[in-house]
Amino acid sequence: MLEAKRLNKAVVPESLFSHPSPANLQSTRLAVHVNGDASSCWVYIASGSRIYKLRIAMEESLVGRGKESLLIPEQTQVLESSLVSRCPHRSEIQSIVLAHTESMGSVLGSVDSYGHLIVSKLDASKTDGDDFTYSVSPLDYGVGEGSWAGLCFNPNQLSMAAVARSFCKSIDIYDHDIHLRTLLYPCHRLWYPSSLIFMDKFGESESSTLAITEGSQLSIWDLRVKENGGCVHRITGSVGDILYAVSESSSGNIAVGGADRTVTVYDPRRWSALSRWLHCSKYEITGLNFSSVDPDYIYVQGVDYEVVCGQWRESKKAFSFRGDSNWLGFSKSCNRDVLAGWCDSGSIFVADVS
Repeated sequence: MLEAKRLNKAVVPESLFSHPSPANLQSTRLAVHVNGDASSCWVYIASGSRIYKLRIAMEESLVGRGKESLLIPEQTQVLESSLVSRCPHRSEIQSIVLAHTESMGSVLGSVDSYGHLIVSKLDASKTDGDDFTYSVSPLDYGVGEGSWAGLCFNPNQLSMAAVARSFCKSIDIYDHDIHLRTLLYPCHRLWYPSSLIFMDKFGESESSTLAITEGSQLSIWDLRVKENGGCVHRITGSVGDILYAVSESSSGNIAVGGADRTVTVYDPRRWSALSRWLHCSKYEITGLNFSSVDPDYIYVQGVDYEVVCGQWRESKKAFSFRGDSNWLGFSKSCNRDVLAGWCDSGSIFVADVS
């Protein structure tokens, strides 16, 4: 059974910015990277058109518990903070993603409300973000209204990225700064996309499949397929029950959640539902992350400030913790069960689980 080793709370220094910019319902404006000895972590947050980084101490402490297995945070401090200098966005950043491979190291990507994408390598020997990689704008950049935009990297080919734009109902695929294609159904655009991931299918050396939540449906797209615009499968839920989150486990299972407050886990070999964890969140689900330690556990982020960890097969809660206001960003470290969330009060919560 998973147990929380620590839950720390730090406050963003007022010297960085006085008030964070407003956020969309999908809280994707935070990325976290844990240092080698796990004594601290780097947290990247986006406010307005800028990205900031903070090194936060992860202090060992006895984890206090309240009612219903609610964890009580311990105060900790921000050790360092600075502005990341390489992100010349012209509108509010909507999503940031931090990815890592042995060959390329760490890569930071950010996308703003008009779909403008900036990607850079983070070199430990330089100031983070100074090693500029590339910047690219959609073909219709500046046309229409700004809105939520999402981003994901291909885990086996970090030069490939997919960018979702809600208002434009589109998904654009890039390889470096080259636009490869825009995902479209043959007769119409997507519904409003809200979350997307590249699927790492059963140990394949190359990932070519995208899972996308759009409106009340989960759609699966294979970039190698031309028929039907590349859409190979669609699972439609109840009309009005909008999906906001999709996640993949290390065993290949896919989970979705949204307005119906239910986590549904699918086996992608048959696209049958393995389990449904009904009403695991008090309000709408806006984020999902499978545990890296045990894929039978999942972290569920709710719009009511609460994050729940539990066994999805048994619909059993292990523990939870809460922010002190709306989440502006939430993320889990790539290969560890370290979660970080940023609230509009200025508080950052970091949980270490094993």
